[in-house]
Order: sequence, then structure tokens, then C-alpha cells
Amino acid sequence: MRADALPLLAAAIAAWLAIGALGLVRPLAFAFVSRLLFPLGALVALLVAGIALLATAEPVATLVLPLGLPDLPFHLRLDPLSAFFLALLGAATCAVSLFSTDYFRPSEGTAPGLVAFQYHVFVASMATVLIADDAYLFMVAWEAMALASYFLVITEHRIAAIRDAGFLYLFIAHIGAIAILLTFGVLQGGSGDYTFDGMRAARLQGAWPSLGFLLALVGFGAKAGLLPLHVWLPEAHPAAPSPVSALMSGVMLKTAIYALLRVTFDLLHAVVWWWGVVVLVVGLLTALFGVVFAAAQTDMKRLLAYSSMENIGIIAAGVGLAILFRAHDKTLLAAIALTAVLYHCLNHAMFKTLLFLATGAVLHATRERSLGRLGGLIRRMPWVAWLALVGTLAIAGLPPLNGFVSEWLLLQAFLFTPSLPQSFVNMLVPLAAGALVLAVALAAYVMVKFYGVVFLGRPRDPDLAHAHDAGRYERVALAGLAAACVLLGVLPTFVIGVIDRVNTMLVGAAVIRPGVSSWLLLAPIDAQRASYSPLVMLAVVVAVVVLAIQVVHRLYHGRVRTTGAWNCGSPEPTPRMQDSAEGFGQPIRQVFEPFFRMTRELPSAFDAEPRYRVTIDDPFRYWLYRPIARVMEKLAGYLGLIQHGRISAYLALSFATLIVLLFFVR
Repeated sequence: MRADALPLLAAAIAAWLAIGALGLVRPLAFAFVSRLLFPLGALVALLVAGIALLATAEPVATLVLPLGLPDLPFHLRLDPLSAFFLALLGAATCAVSLFSTDYFRPSEGTAPGLVAFQYHVFVASMATVLIADDAYLFMVAWEAMALASYFLVITEHRIAAIRDAGFLYLFIAHIGAIAILLTFGVLQGGSGDYTFDGMRAARLQGAWPSLGFLLALVGFGAKAGLLPLHVWLPEAHPAAPSPVSALMSGVMLKTAIYALLRVTFDLLHAVVWWWGVVVLVVGLLTALFGVVFAAAQTDMKRLLAYSSMENIGIIAAGVGLAILFRAHDKTLLAAIALTAVLYHCLNHAMFKTLLFLATGAVLHATRERSLGRLGGLIRRMPWVAWLALVGTLAIAGLPPLNGFVSEWLLLQAFLFTPSLPQSFVNMLVPLAAGALVLAVALAAYVMVKFYGVVFLGRPRDPDLAHAHDAGRYERVALAGLAAACVLLGVLPTFVIGVIDRVNTMLVGAAVIRPGVSSWLLLAPIDAQRASYSPLVMLAVVVAVVVLAIQVVHRLYHGRVRTTGAWNCGSPEPTPRMQDSAEGFGQPIRQVFEPFFRMTRELPSAFDAEPRYRVTIDDPFRYWLYRPIARVMEKLAGYLGLIQHGRISAYLALSFATLIVLLFFVR
């Protein structure tokens, strides 16, 4: 295993590319694509997850491929950090590929075989990003990932809104790519060595490390969806097919987190404390922005997209805290914060993939993604409803599921923060902890809205009577992700034992220590200060549920009586009398109204069917990006005048440019 892991992973990536290429051989053969190619992709993903999980305990492995440019071959590296994210990628991709077997239909805008090609290139490029060991291969894989995901986003390219969403995504992706190129230009330190080993040996001095870090934050923050480079995320996720949305949210966003960790804790030889403050503030602002806008959404996929912003913000806040602790040589606290980051990356990959796939099943069964037209689907789609409930409780951060563990660990890292030399930071950390708690509480509120409006109550549209439950392969994929949410919640010490291998590599400390934590008890510092036993919590939850159902129901009530609901004397209640998505979001809209860009459509007293509609727009798109777009359009117009001039003017301009260049050449 020690010698074969990296070649096996390279072979698995090649297998994904080969599976995608088979889709081009028979692009219109829907049964061939859905029943053969996607299951093969799931099998390869399962193999990747298993190999990567075992490789976290192995020493660093490197490999040089006979590919690339002359004197610039591709370098591969497998270490605990890349192995952890490869395991995450493999687990999530296995579920998504299995779900896709029943999901894609012949009526999609892009041919099925072409979708399979783009899908497997997307997965292979993400895996290559994680094992790239030089800037050249990293950028090739990064751009392949961006292009493949762009074509997947515009699968239904006949719709103008989807084409616009794809263009915005590609635009922001290339802004990030330029920043990443500049990052590697800074990190090589003038040596001309663009391998990661050369960057580790560069030992930048002065302001160069800070410049490299800030460029990396911009470049990878654009892909992760951090403020203010987030505008593509709530547009691309609703436009893409649900399995693609699941991969983009569950896995692609994590490649940006991986790259930020790689640059900050590995390629840069030292960290500066104010880097952590910057990432902490940006992360918390992103989390609060995302959860507030998620609460106001009426489109279920857009709601989940903004929820991804909230979770990425929490992860970024943890990265900032880890940088802050590492800069002050608080290695144990840095390991706790980094554990929370990696654990939440894994958790988010599981429960957000589960929820996006569940919305895909709802979308196929109802042809609706508007919350105002859904409801009561737990009766028509019980498999999807009950499995989605697991993901909903997990993302809401309720014990004993996995979302609680990572958020509890991050909160402990905030609470354990010692007195730091900077008084400003000592004042900031308690405020940051309060912001984290607020974001987590609002996330639970958002998930109550999501699940309650979609699955509970009565159907708001008569057409929902024709809804059908998920297919066989879709159920297996959803059940696997739900089981992962439970297992990651009740067995955290085993997961943290794997994460500790990454902690030891990046910060030189581990969270699980003999005599402090055990398989039953998780204690980051010591059991007297804070501890959590998920199995005990699970036993308490099960006991309370059994007590409520068996004892209270049977002994106290005696027998079941049913009667009509009291409706204040109104006529027979209808589904329109239920709480709507707009009603759930109204308190948030009122509290945070200054931050929204709202458009209201008010009904008239003479309308036969009065309707009230509120549209929430992203203020960054209107107050930041639109002015930039107008300036660029004017600049392009001025530059366009050059194209209509005379040849003599072009020659004069070229001659003047040559004279200026010769003047500066020594």
C-alpha cells in the first residue's frame, strides 16, 4: 500500500477520464450512459475513497509522470492532507454517481453521453488538484475543473437564465484563476522552480509572504464563495442539475479550502497573526450573509446555495482561528480549530450532498422548486422525506448527528482562546464566537423552513398528487449519505484520529491524546473543562423518544382521539392557509431589511386573485458588480475605436510603443 497508493490513484483518475470518453462514443445512448457509465464511476469513486483513507496513515509519496512540457513534467504528491480530501471526494462522488443513474433524463438539453463526459472530467480534475505537486499541473487541473463544471452548469443551455448563470460563474472563476497564477508567481520567490518543493524552500522575506497569502485568499475564496466573490454561487447552483449542484457544493468548494490550507500551512514557511484576523472576519461575514439570505429565499435550491455560503463561512472562520493560534505557537488550540475545519468539510460534504440530491428527487417528482408550490410530500415521497430529515437535522447542528460535532469543536476553540498579545484580537474573539452562535442558530431556523414547507403540511398545488418517490439507486445513495451523517456524529473520536494525521503534518499537534479522549468521550483539552459523549447523547435521545411514544401516549392519553383543527371560526381550512416560505422569512426580512435589496409586488383591491410577492436581490451584485460592468463596457467601447482606424495610425502607435520600450531597456 505504501508504494502503490499514488499510482493506484493516478490510475483511478485515468479510469474516470476513460469512462467519460466512452460517453462520447455513444452520446445519445441513454441506457448505456445511465446504467453502465455512472455505476462504473461510482465504483471507481468508492475505490478512491478506500485507498485515500488508508493512505492517511502512510508516509508522503511522490511521483513524476512522463507527461507535461519538456523539462517540466507533472509532479504528484500524496500526503495526509491530500489523502483526507481525496477520501471526502470519493465518498461524496460515489453517492452522487449512484444517484445519477436514476436522475438524468433523455430530455436534458445536453446529450447524455456528453453530460457523462463532462461529469467524469469534472471529478477527475478535482482529484488531480488534490494530488498536484507543482503549479503547472495544479493550474491545468484547476482550469479543467472550472471548464467542466461550467458546461455542467449550462446543461439546459436553451434557457437564457441558465446561460447567464454559467457566464457569471466562468467570469468569477477566471478572476480567481488569475489571482492563483499570481500567487504561485510570488511563492516561487524568483527561483524559477514552480514545484511545490521549490516553493517550500523559497523562504520568502518581507511583505512577499503576506502578498502571496492575500492573493491565495482572493483566488481560492472566489471558488469557495467567500464575500464579496460569492455572486456566482446562488446563481450556478439553481441552474445546474441537482447531482452537479451536489458535487459543486459538497466537493468543489472544499478543493478551495484544501488549496488555502496547502498554501498557508505548507508552502509558506511561517504565518502572520493578522492573516488569521482577516480570514476570521471574512468567514464570519460570509456565514452571516449566507444564512440571512437563505432565510429569505423561496427557491429550495437557491436556499441551499446560500446555506453553502454559511457553512463555507464557518469553515473559513475556523481556518482564521487556526492561523491565529499557529502564529502565536498555540499548537494544541490550532489543532482543535483545524480539526473543526476538516471535520466540518467532511460533514458538509455529506449532509449538503444529501440535501441537494433530495431536492433533485423532489424536482423530478414535482417539476417544482418553488417552495410556494410544494408541501405535504412526506406522504407521497416517504423515502426522500425521512432521509432528508436526517440531513436537515445534521445541517441544523443538532446532536447526536455530525453537524453538531464540528460546530461544537469550533465553539470550544473560541472559548479556549487564551489571552493573546494583541488587545484588538482579545476583543474580537468573543464577538466572533457570538457571531458563530448566531449563524448556527439561524441555520437551524432556515432548515425548519426548508423541511417544513417542502415535506410537511398539505400539498399547496393539486399537481403534487402525482408525485412519486425516488428510484431504487436514488434511495441507496440517499440512505448511504444519511448513514454517514449518523456515523460521523456518533463516532467522532475515530474520525478525529484520522484528522490528527493531518494536524500533525500541518501544525505539529494532535487532539486525541492518551488519557484525555476515548472512543466514548471527546475532550479537546480535558474532561473537566469540556467533553461530549455522542453515544450517551444518542441513548438519551432514543430513550426520550421511546418514553414519549410508549409511556406518555399509552398511559396518559389512554386512547387516540382525532378531531378537526380549530380555525378561529373560518371556513374549511385550505392549503393556502398554511405558513408559506414568505411567512417564515418575514421576521428575518424585517430585522435585516437594510441589508436586502427588496422589490415588492402588492395586490390591488380589485384583483380577482390577489398575489403578494417579495423579490430579494443580492446587494453586492447591484452595488459592486454592476458599476464595474458599466465601467468595463465604456472602456471596451473606447478601445474598440482603435479597431476602426487607419493602418498609418496603427503603425505610428506600434512605433511609439517600441521607442518607449527601448527607452526603458538598459
